[in-house]
Amino acid sequence: MVIPVKSSRMVAADNDWARILESRNGDSEAFEQLVREHQRMIYSLCYRMTGSAAEAEDLAQETFIHAHRHLGGFRAEARFSSWLYRIALNLCLNWKKRTQRQDRLHEKWAEQAEDASGPETGGEAQRVQQALLKLPAKQRAAIVLTLYDGLSHAEAAQALTCSETTISWRVFAARGKLRRMLKDLAPGKSNQ
Repeated sequence: MVIPVKSSRMVAADNDWARILESRNGDSEAFEQLVREHQRMIYSLCYRMTGSAAEAEDLAQETFIHAHRHLGGFRAEARFSSWLYRIALNLCLNWKKRTQRQDRLHEKWAEQAEDASGPETGGEAQRVQQALLKLPAKQRAAIVLTLYDGLSHAEAAQALTCSETTISWRVFAARGKLRRMLKDLAPGKSNQ
């Protein structure tokens, strides 16, 4: 007789489902455990999407508030973490639409400050983050989920409610744009 072995993801999904059921029955500690388990992942996603620690904290908190309010609608067709990703991404994309005008002003200021002080200012991580913020939101989401958060293209497609092919195309396009942007920002390179 072969005994099926559960992967760590399957065990986590079972634990999540048990906590979801407990939360639906009014156990606030169970939902707090869900938040603790997924908080870092959601914060990281929000930070990569916004580039702001303060905005990431706010959006991560909004994600869990939304999840708590709509927990009854979670049907377990996907993993709980994928459902949270979808909520967080939608909130981030909505945030982006609301703040698009401010982002354009910020980008202009950042470009002027970089021109004045040179590309050495701020370090490599800041240059990468600035380049990420210049990507279209959907391409940025695909890169953040696959490259930074380690999701497969299938998992990212599920979180973004699109096809794997779309994710692959977005990642390909985003990598090309990032390569061009970061080449121009690299120290010692002159604009030709």
